[in-house]
Amino acid sequence: MSARLLRIYQSIVLRHPLAVLLAVLLLAVGMAFGLPNFKLDASADSLTLEHDTDLDYYRKTLQHYGSSDFLVVTYTPKEGDLFDDASLATLAEIRDELKQIEGVANVTSMLDVPLLYSPKVKISQLKDEPRTLLDEDTNRDMARKEFLESPIYRNLILSPDGQTTALLATMELDRKYLDLVRKRDALRLKRDTEGLTPEEEIELERVSEEFLNYRTERAAIEHQRVDEVREKMAAFEDRAELFLGGPSMITADMIDFIKSDLRIFGTGIVLFIILTLAIIFRQIRWVVLPLLTCLLSVEIMLGYLSWIDWRLTVISSNFVALLLIITLALTIHLIVRYREILAESPERSQMELVSETVNYMARPCLYTVLTTVVAFVSLVVSDIRPVIDFGWMMTMGITLALALAFLVIPAGMMLLGKGHNNDSGDNSAAYTLYFSRFTENHGGLVLGLALLAAVISGWGISQLQVENRFIDYFRSDTEIHQGLSVIDEKLGGTTPLDIILDAPDTATSHASGDNSAGAGEEDPFAAEDPFAAEDPFAAEDPFADDGSTGKETSTNSYWFTGVGIQKLNQIHDYLESLPEVGKVNSLAMITDVAEDLMGHRLNDLELAFLRNSLSRDNAAFLVDPYIDDELNQARITLRIRETGGELKRPELLKNIRQFAVDELGLQEDQVHLTSLLVLYNNMLQSLFRSQILTLGAVFIGIMAMFIVLFRSLSISLIAILPNMLAATVVLGGMGLARIPLDMMTITIAAITVGIGVDHAIHYITRFRREFAVDRDYIATMHRAHASIGRALFYTAITIIIGFSILALSNFIPSVYFGLLTGLAMLAALLGSMTLLPKLILIFKPFGK
Repeated sequence: MSARLLRIYQSIVLRHPLAVLLAVLLLAVGMAFGLPNFKLDASADSLTLEHDTDLDYYRKTLQHYGSSDFLVVTYTPKEGDLFDDASLATLAEIRDELKQIEGVANVTSMLDVPLLYSPKVKISQLKDEPRTLLDEDTNRDMARKEFLESPIYRNLILSPDGQTTALLATMELDRKYLDLVRKRDALRLKRDTEGLTPEEEIELERVSEEFLNYRTERAAIEHQRVDEVREKMAAFEDRAELFLGGPSMITADMIDFIKSDLRIFGTGIVLFIILTLAIIFRQIRWVVLPLLTCLLSVEIMLGYLSWIDWRLTVISSNFVALLLIITLALTIHLIVRYREILAESPERSQMELVSETVNYMARPCLYTVLTTVVAFVSLVVSDIRPVIDFGWMMTMGITLALALAFLVIPAGMMLLGKGHNNDSGDNSAAYTLYFSRFTENHGGLVLGLALLAAVISGWGISQLQVENRFIDYFRSDTEIHQGLSVIDEKLGGTTPLDIILDAPDTATSHASGDNSAGAGEEDPFAAEDPFAAEDPFAAEDPFADDGSTGKETSTNSYWFTGVGIQKLNQIHDYLESLPEVGKVNSLAMITDVAEDLMGHRLNDLELAFLRNSLSRDNAAFLVDPYIDDELNQARITLRIRETGGELKRPELLKNIRQFAVDELGLQEDQVHLTSLLVLYNNMLQSLFRSQILTLGAVFIGIMAMFIVLFRSLSISLIAILPNMLAATVVLGGMGLARIPLDMMTITIAAITVGIGVDHAIHYITRFRREFAVDRDYIATMHRAHASIGRALFYTAITIIIGFSILALSNFIPSVYFGLLTGLAMLAALLGSMTLLPKLILIFKPFGK
């Protein structure tokens, strides 16, 4: 810090400490008024790319076919058989209760689906009203067999043991939401490509605010609906084992888990930090001042974010913990340096002591913050709005932490005076000297272990997977994990995927001139939610009908011909052969059943006759969800199993698309894979590229700042190596432990770099100053370890112990965050206390 700047600082902060603290407290109070508006956002919209063509296609399918939002209730009777009168009566009660919930469009269960083999119907009977399970002429034993063996229902509606079924509650389509998001995205796209007029800028701001407010209102309603479903389920717990599933439930439970962790474990972390600081410093002032600074930084930032309506998402939910880490590190460095100076010169005035502390620590702390900001700015290059916001949140939060550390801690020191210093200044017994002695005596071993760690970590990084399985976010004894496991293992998979196939170009003219007998028929899509009735578990079903499409039906689709059915059979059989795939639904299974009923393979004429012969209900359930005559499209729905351990989404999606192109002869633009699975996969791949693959650019930026700070290329290279090793160790450890890079863990790279940079800057800055005393590298290393090494050690131990409590969370991403943060801190500590000094001893960058 320059002499002039130091004088200004003294006159403002150190001579008026009470006024400074009151000003900070006044700011905190002002920000606190915004806290009631603090929000967590786990909506699907917050986890997708802003300019994703797959997102545009997905939303078009929503508008064309209807709602994709639903809840699933699994049902297993506690007494008797599932097909007993009492069990079916309970199932009917649950269905009727769910129908009464506001916002539920319809509820489908095995009580409502058409039966074709219970007993077996004739093809001519398909024009009649379908038989269902509770009809008097239904043979329940045959129905059980049909649910277990029929191509239509196998792995869909009844578990293999015949004792578990499910109810699907499909929600009403929210057209206002789609209209608002379409307007907002259209204006955003124009802004990014052509630019907006002033009027359009105002309109974009208005629409964005309206959409955000509506999404918030909608999220609260959906959360309340999930709670209401659970209340109704509770009334039947004495008669049945019930589990809840579905995207709305996952979103609601994720928010609840994150809130719980912020409240319970946030408090626990603070208590652990208090205890650790008390043990380390053994003085109340050195517990109160850093704790006050940490809490103020968190409260002011959260208040500010609430004022400007920036929400924490599942990606940025660790923001509070990270801000605590960074603020705590800054305060500990200031306190340790002050205590050293006081021990060396107890006769000096408090003004002199605090001034020297601030002057000594200003430059390394400033560069620590700047380099940490560089690490988090890498998030801003993402195309995911919550990730971009997280990058800016951390940038603002770190800057605030620096300001508060140099306001609250020095002002507090001035108010409290020197007091009693229990630091004698004798560093000969400092436990950090164990590290320096080990480095001096076993330097070769340090280098060997570092090289071994790099090699093993490099191999671990090669094993990293970019994956996102929601079921893995929760412990196995939680209700949400158990419910998703039942659906995944017993009912055909949890995660939906839709494949939309456009007819080949040569098929258009053939289709348009063939079989027009069905023109003018009553709209089959006007029936109540035909697709929802068909697939009770299509988690992101954008094709569930809301009963209001009003389009005309014809039977001249290419896909309802012999050639089209043959192609669908090919891809249907291929999909069923994949171990990651559970239930597959398409026209292929419907025609298989029809051929079984008729006793022979159907030709084009018989296929057309079959479709025109179906009753409204049978057509709506068996055919309409899988074909669109107007667009000449076929639709295949499948569900992905998440519990098998073999799932690699990018590879799976690539293989499915490749099969459709190579084996069916379709063009790339005629094959569409759509669902939230695709959108989340796109998001993860983008985040991986923007985070992991830009680490090189981040290190180049940090290297440039090191050169400015140290004014030496050799010192900068020495400083960067332990940081690179720490990042490698953490990422490699994730690969070895098979912890996937997902939306919750992928930011650990930026965290690791930020932590490691802090250690390197402080250690080298202190080493350089100590080296000027006697220009003895060995002696300087011991002195640096006994001084700044203690601050680094205190920071690391406090954070490692404090965040270890997160291992007790039921939310697995919180567990990973706590453990990975501890590993990052440990890697940074060991790197700065062993490898970094050893490299200095070898290359002697400060001269001889």
